Amino acid sequence: MKKTQIIKIICALILLVTTTGCSAENKKDKVTRQEPGGSITIIDNAGNEAGNPGVSIVRIDSYENLEISDWLDSDTLIVSKENQSLGKMSLEELSDSYPRSLYRYNLNTKEYKLLKEQKELNLGGAKLSPDKKNLLYYGYSLGDPSYYMLNIESLKSFSISGEPIGNAGSAKWADKDTVMGAGYVNGAYSATTEGHITSFEELDQKAVLIIEKIKDTVYYNTADDATLMALNQSNKDIVSLGLTNVSGVYPSPDENQMLVLQYNGSKQILLLCDRDGNNIKTIAEGIELGGVSWSPDQRMIAYSIKGDGRGTGAGSLNIYDMLTSKSTQIAVDIGNANTCWSPSGEELAYSQWDGKQYNSSIVYLEYSLQK
Repeated sequence: MKKTQIIKIICALILLVTTTGCSAENKKDKVTRQEPGGSITIIDNAGNEAGNPGVSIVRIDSYENLEISDWLDSDTLIVSKENQSLGKMSLEELSDSYPRSLYRYNLNTKEYKLLKEQKELNLGGAKLSPDKKNLLYYGYSLGDPSYYMLNIESLKSFSISGEPIGNAGSAKWADKDTVMGAGYVNGAYSATTEGHITSFEELDQKAVLIIEKIKDTVYYNTADDATLMALNQSNKDIVSLGLTNVSGVYPSPDENQMLVLQYNGSKQILLLCDRDGNNIKTIAEGIELGGVSWSPDQRMIAYSIKGDGRGTGAGSLNIYDMLTSKSTQIAVDIGNANTCWSPSGEELAYSQWDGKQYNSSIVYLEYSLQK
């Protein structure tokens, strides 16, 4: 049973690389609603008051054969699509497809601007740093992906590989200057936007599955024990949060709370808790859960779900409102989707792989506050 659970967690980590939400500046006023056992904080503009919110869908725009992975600004997307100028892939298994390259896409002009291309390599999963100056992405043809960083201004890139880690097994932004991930075989690393790579001595020889930094704490688990652990970088203390079979950690924009994706038998559970693992609240339960991301104002949580634990069911995309503790279904017939919020939080982009190509959509939302 333990081996099966670990395999499930490893599979889920492939999706985890590209399912983090867009970052937001934390220099905003906040509205905090007290609840039994804890509180919920919503980042808000000065002078606004929190009332009873309502959510409605204005429209949904679809984009075929396109992977939307992030927002540079309210009008500009970071996308991946086939690049026919490079010619078809030479590998027999991929000979009917073109390499996928990275572009900026302007929603108003419908124009693409090339960011990065490489022959014989599909590029995707691109995520901007919190200051939007650098881009983290992966490249693959067959087999495991490699990870790279690209400077948006100079368009110079480098591979996250070499001593002391060899190759990276995963990669996510830890802050505006640093990427963090698991080593391909063992251990974990951090890499700066200047290309300096260091390993975590405390995690050497450990088969790290997930790793996430929130403030001065590094959260991780391993293939030997999928329980979520917390490493304090100041005093090097390591403590267990008591959360078992964890396959994903998603920090809130203000970094005071986090979402934890957890396996429980045949189900997956999305939990909300404080950084120390306390004040746990269940957000969703299903046979499959994914596509988890926070809206920039910390009010909404996007996730894809299939089944309710009692049957298979059709997949759907939902948003959970932190102010009402209610979920709204915004799209149906959705598998595991990658999601990303626009800077305003009024648009949610999601992408799906259908086995042959990526297809994406943007959901335009409208919120109301009724006092």
